[in-house]
Amino acid sequence: MTMRRNWFEGWRLFALLTLTLIGLSIWIAAMRQFEVEGVRMVIRFTARTSLLLFCLAFSAAAAAQLWPNGWTRWQRRNRRYLGVSFAASHAIHAIAIAAFAALDPAGFAAATSAVSFIFGGIGYAFIVALTATSFDRTAAILGPRAWRALHLVGGYYLLVQFMVSFGKRIPEMPLYALFLIPLVAVFVLRMTGMASRPASRPAQAG
Repeated sequence: MTMRRNWFEGWRLFALLTLTLIGLSIWIAAMRQFEVEGVRMVIRFTARTSLLLFCLAFSAAAAAQLWPNGWTRWQRRNRRYLGVSFAASHAIHAIAIAAFAALDPAGFAAATSAVSFIFGGIGYAFIVALTATSFDRTAAILGPRAWRALHLVGGYYLLVQFMVSFGKRIPEMPLYALFLIPLVAVFVLRMTGMASRPASRPAQAG
């Protein structure tokens, strides 16, 4: 039981998730002989795993505050490791995008634009900054106020970026609307958590 718990906690959780993502991405690409279609399948796969891991990490504190139970306490306790696993997923996503650009330059040019490069680049800059400050030493160097500001602004930027990335595909593929549900749920959860904090303080004092 202890061994099982350890594999789903802390840096072992990160290692397990990352190795699983790498293995599945290689398997998906291999199914199409590592050609363009296989690479594009990896791009779609990692976009979805990144969405899941981001939602788990960004909603962890609010979920544990509003619904304290075994799952939300685990989620809150492992928020850092879910966050860096999200960064690993998006790193694989970036590698797949680079492979797509190398294998099919014309298709890549048709699928992207200057706007997507700018806002996507900002998103990746936030991911790098958030990951770099997810360690005790770098967080201490940054300071608690700056750390909180960075993770708050970066988190909401990525939330909006996910909404735009999935939302713009809805006219062609209406089922993509389903991917907006967890994002809206995370936003509502965080807003509800923020709204409940001032009311909870007097109750604790009394």
